[in-house]
Amino acid sequence: MTTLNDLPAHYREPPFAEDCAPRRILRLFSGKWTTMVLHTLHLLGGSARPGQLMRNIPGLSKKMMTQTLRELESAGLVSREVRQVMPPHVDYCLTSMGELVVEPINMLYDWAVRHADTLDRIESGSGTNPA
Repeated sequence: MTTLNDLPAHYREPPFAEDCAPRRILRLFSGKWTTMVLHTLHLLGGSARPGQLMRNIPGLSKKMMTQTLRELESAGLVSREVRQVMPPHVDYCLTSMGELVVEPINMLYDWAVRHADTLDRIESGSGTNPA
């Protein structure tokens, strides 16, 4: 596990530059559905058709799915493959860069599963503040 001492000196105290790693990763994951789409593609073996994604991510609208997939494709994390069959099929696949980005998402989701009680307290507003 990375500790504060493992980080480069310029990441150990503020202010943080606009192009610093923490801000860059937050921009990458700023879309509401970004991490869920990437994680779901990973769980589905690295590729899926749009209908599969929608069935596996309750609450994701077709419009938001399309927007999210376009953003991920533009970022180089997902590729869109059209199969010329009748009718044509579209598959979205994680790229090698997308597979690399899924690693920290999986770590964060694993942490969330192991600390569900903490998340419950945060969401209910009953977290404790040290005095």
